[in-house]
Amino acid sequence: MWSIALPGFAQLLTGNLIKGILFVVLEFLVNVYSNFNKGIMLSFLGETERALQVMDVQWLMFYPCLYTFAMWDAYRSVMPDEEKLTFLPFVFSAYFVTVGLMISPKVKIMGVFPGPVFLPMLFVIPGVISGFLIRKVLMKFYAD
Repeated sequence: MWSIALPGFAQLLTGNLIKGILFVVLEFLVNVYSNFNKGIMLSFLGETERALQVMDVQWLMFYPCLYTFAMWDAYRSVMPDEEKLTFLPFVFSAYFVTVGLMISPKVKIMGVFPGPVFLPMLFVIPGVISGFLIRKVLMKFYAD
């Protein structure tokens, strides 16, 4: 759960200091250069068009992979050994969020512009579902 708050926290808590520090530094680097916090603030204030203007989407595109990889790595360090293919929901979530971010400047939902924060957040849902479905199908091959 700590990786949801900030990538790298879970690694720091479990004693993986180098990996944890690397994730935290990368998170701050991407966050600062993309103006992500300013974009989040503007989005929650309902100014999604302005959020798109202040954010650097080129930098922000690194964030979904960094964020979900740090979460998967934290989960992987405590998951049972017999679990297989647990990375798939994380991978597909990162992919869908990145696609959501790329298309966010052009998408309106029922006349509302969700912007570069809320549209990628919505794309987590089909990403996780796709990952779990593909994992379920592939696990049948592992069982046989």
